[in-house]
Amino acid sequence: MPRQPPLSRDDAETLALQALAHVAADQAALDRLLALTGLAPDQLRARAADPTVLAGVLDYLLGNEADLLAFCSALGIDPALPARARRLLPGYMEP
Repeated sequence: MPRQPPLSRDDAETLALQALAHVAADQAALDRLLALTGLAPDQLRARAADPTVLAGVLDYLLGNEADLLAFCSALGIDPALPARARRLLPGYMEP
């Protein structure tokens, strides 16, 4: 298997922001994310760049395979990339 290119914290945050935009474009997915995080829509907008919130967005995707695969397909990325990005954001715990 080829070696994966390094991923920076900025790369991880950018990917998570793309994930947030993808989720926000699907009302059902957005409702699930809001329910999971406990954030209101205005709180999510205000904290969209917060690395902790971005980590929560990736946690949401990683816990919902259908949404994860839809996101990765839309961006044309490897489905393993969001998990790699998640490791670089706050609150990651090794399984």
